[in-house]
Amino acid sequence: MNTTDKKFGTPAMGKLVVVRHHESEWNKLGLWTGVTDVKLTDYGAEKAREMGQAIKDICIDAAYTSRQIRSVQTLVNMMPSCTVADIPIRAVTALNERDYGDYTGKNKWEIEKQVGKEEFTRIRRGWNHPIPNGETLEMVYNRAVPFFTETIVPELKTGKNILVVAHGNSIRALMKYIENIPTDRISSINMEFGEIIIYELDGTGHLVHKEVRKVRSDVHA
Repeated sequence: MNTTDKKFGTPAMGKLVVVRHHESEWNKLGLWTGVTDVKLTDYGAEKAREMGQAIKDICIDAAYTSRQIRSVQTLVNMMPSCTVADIPIRAVTALNERDYGDYTGKNKWEIEKQVGKEEFTRIRRGWNHPIPNGETLEMVYNRAVPFFTETIVPELKTGKNILVVAHGNSIRALMKYIENIPTDRISSINMEFGEIIIYELDGTGHLVHKEVRKVRSDVHA
């Protein structure tokens, strides 16, 4: 936990540590996973342990993960390597990956060939580009950000350092809010495998300082 601000007698804001789950069985196959509950590969588990090692200098006070097994397994594999023993852990639906609807289970790179690069980018990275029977990023934002502001930010304000392990799109939604990223720029924002973002935020959950750490990752997904 962060120390108290001596000038005002209140705890300093805690740090927010954000991690994307590492390689899943479907990532390895190039398939759109979305809400499908697939496990990490052995490589993904190994890299999760390395990510834990990369933040061992930060004392984590509580952790949040999505309810999907690849995210939970990433957190579990990180724990022996970083200071997260005996802390509260919550798995929440609000942090789940985006539902890719009719694209779920299809090979991403085959779809890219079929629809062209521009449409493929809109499907993967767009803000409110429609997905048949699935979610837009805007819809993910509308469930992930209220949870963040109503639950996680108040904990940060007590000085706790919070670890969040989630997914590419639920993290992009949080990044949009935290970093005040304009809607027309969100398609260029991505959370890479092996990347760790350490945020210092203000009382509303917006960016004050950002540090990025990274473990080497050979996942193309």
